[in-house]
Amino acid sequence: MNDLAAFASLVPQDHGLVVLSTSRADGTVQSSVGNAGVLDHPVTGEPVVGFVSAGSATRLRNLRARPRATVVIRAGWQWAGIEGPVDLVGPDDPFPGVDGDGLRVLLRAIFSAAGGAHDNWDEYDRVMAAERRVAVLISPERVFGTT
Repeated sequence: MNDLAAFASLVPQDHGLVVLSTSRADGTVQSSVGNAGVLDHPVTGEPVVGFVSAGSATRLRNLRARPRATVVIRAGWQWAGIEGPVDLVGPDDPFPGVDGDGLRVLLRAIFSAAGGAHDNWDEYDRVMAAERRVAVLISPERVFGTT
């Protein structure tokens, strides 16, 4: 396992803003921007980088077919990246050991790990369910960067 301390140290500096890259079927790279944070995997307990994705996102189609990703975070001239295999946990991506309530808790945990705060968690849960949001959990096979 690779240490995620450098990645985690950059999360609060710019709201966990990251670039997530996946592979398209033709081998080209598809990148998107979002918020991510470091948390423990809900089943293995190992540290992972978590990202929440809309159920209809192109990145999910890529990750379902090729479950590997690269995530890069930066703050000023410091940056850190990780790459590795991905677990998807969502209403259309059942994961052993995570039920519906576990998904609700996991989506909240990712949001919080990325620096988010919410004053109405019931509304947050409603929106996540309506948008069929998916937890993307990236296990760090390789960690790199300047920090």
